[in-house]
Amino acid sequence: MALKTSTRSEIAPFYVMEVMRSAAEQEKMGREVLHLEVGQPSTPAPIGARRRAADAIENEILGYTSALGLDPLRERISSHYQDWYHAEVPASRIAVTAGASGAFTLAFLACFEPGDRVAVPTPGYPCYRNVLRALEVEVVDIPVGPETRFQPSPSDLEAVGPLQGLVVASPSNPTGTMLLEEELLDLVSWCRSEEVRLISDEIYHGITYGDPAPTAASHWDEAVVVNSFSKYFSMTGWRVGWLVLPHYLMSPVERLAQNAFIAAASVSQHAALGAFDSEEELEANLRRYAENRDILLKGLPLAGINQLAPADGAFYIWAKVDHLCDDSQELAKIWLDDLGIAVTPGIDFDPSNGHRFIRFSFAGSSEEALEAVNRLGQWVATRS
Repeated sequence: MALKTSTRSEIAPFYVMEVMRSAAEQEKMGREVLHLEVGQPSTPAPIGARRRAADAIENEILGYTSALGLDPLRERISSHYQDWYHAEVPASRIAVTAGASGAFTLAFLACFEPGDRVAVPTPGYPCYRNVLRALEVEVVDIPVGPETRFQPSPSDLEAVGPLQGLVVASPSNPTGTMLLEEELLDLVSWCRSEEVRLISDEIYHGITYGDPAPTAASHWDEAVVVNSFSKYFSMTGWRVGWLVLPHYLMSPVERLAQNAFIAAASVSQHAALGAFDSEEELEANLRRYAENRDILLKGLPLAGINQLAPADGAFYIWAKVDHLCDDSQELAKIWLDDLGIAVTPGIDFDPSNGHRFIRFSFAGSSEEALEAVNRLGQWVATRS
């Protein structure tokens, strides 16, 4: 007889991982797969990061660091806010974390009690709701759509009753839409007046295709900002991110980190310092994302997939596909099996309406993006 498991662990899987596993199995059998499912850069860590990591491996002890991270890295992140946003964010308000995932867990633990009501836009990154539910926080889904460019508004929040927290993402995964400065200010003003904790996911900052994304750290010291070296800095597997926190949350987060993680990996923290010295390489990555974005924004409508969210940033296209199939999981399986194209079914991001949507990632090569839209166009043509 098996011993019990906790009800907290009864959360939904991250379905894109299932797609990645199926794609890998097909590749093991010798089949070519075009990867438009993966939410990570297809490039390695920048050369500055790799050189700094190699130097640290050779010359540093690489033991535990402070739970809040290496002081030089915290200082460099502080400078980053001045350089990018002209915002004064002292190092004393920055905590280095085990990726953005570790940052969210620490922030949620420090900010919310079991039973608190926290609003999460839908469609949105599934791990917000899954981790909150594992912590016995009530997730309040805020359906968002084209009319608000897939971002929440104060009127959306007013409609759901009292809240203790709000999680926003700009640019967003999966839609790629971004809060403009005025929209962000409206949310900050509403959260301030209603005494609602704002947690701002900014991990795709730097990957935008027009105006740069504004940071909540410029507008409210009470906001909790999450960022990471995974996306713009192309360091997903290094698992290093950071939090910008109000001063009074630094000690709670430090104590939680000490007990849950001890600290982010020290070699990754050294590498992250070097990542800041690789701007030319990182901007070249951004130019490739922009080219891939253009390929999909032009090619998908030609393939009959023309209801697309505005892709202001990140490296995703959120597409309505229910005219082809009203089960996005089944459609993703068909495309993988018949076309060798891996995509992410929308149910990962929207449990209610995600069966009508597919997320395309364009973080890979431009050749891959071109071939994908060609294959999709031919497949759609055969169904006409």
